[in-house]
Amino acid sequence: MANSYFDLTGRSALVTGAAGGIGSAVAAALADAGAAVLVTDLEKDAAAAVAERISDAGGRAESAALDVSDRDSADAAAAQAAALADGALHIVINNAGVTKPAMFDKTTQESFRLLFDIHVMGAFNVTQAALPYIPTDGTGRIVNVTSAAGLTGTLGQVNYSAAKAGIIGFTKSLARELATKNINVNALAPLAATPMTETIRTNEKFAANMMNRIPMKRWAEPSEIAGAFVFMASNAASYITGQVLPVDGGMVI
Repeated sequence: MANSYFDLTGRSALVTGAAGGIGSAVAAALADAGAAVLVTDLEKDAAAAVAERISDAGGRAESAALDVSDRDSADAAAAQAAALADGALHIVINNAGVTKPAMFDKTTQESFRLLFDIHVMGAFNVTQAALPYIPTDGTGRIVNVTSAAGLTGTLGQVNYSAAKAGIIGFTKSLARELATKNINVNALAPLAATPMTETIRTNEKFAANMMNRIPMKRWAEPSEIAGAFVFMASNAASYITGQVLPVDGGMVI
């Protein structure tokens, strides 16, 4: 059956930044495909609520507080996620992120460092913590989250664009290294109606500018984005590594 390509039964997944938005939708979609999911976020109670909803829907999920900028926290989360599948962690989704928009002359050193700590160092910490548990039988998947901002740049977000461009370099270099271990590393560049994009969506000028850039002329719901993560985590993507897939209504063509 075609669905067997996307069957994640018996596999475990760690999703960061999964208390809401795209992260929670991805966690639910992975669980719906059969994976046992560790829902992690800095907001412990919100992560627990997502895991509870997944469990109530018939999936298998646990939750944990995770500060991706803290290595000890990442180590603990990786071990907990691996315990969901007898010591193997098959899927790592580096989704945690923040934004601190400002024009460059108003951007502070603190905000610049913060975005690199969360996006780049966060992906580094979680991935390196997870690596000892990722199997080398062809089921290991690391999926990082970048953005159109990292591909093309964006007004008023030099800090965010630089961090997301760093994720692209991280993804491509790591893919080359881990190909020898039969572990796939890719990135998605999604665009959806989430709390992170609320400022743009609710500002008349910003919203109009964004719609002019999106050929499909609408924002995606997080659930529309989640399927691309399941694809990258599945057997259907077994011969794909080092790639960046925009899921953005055609904004990056």
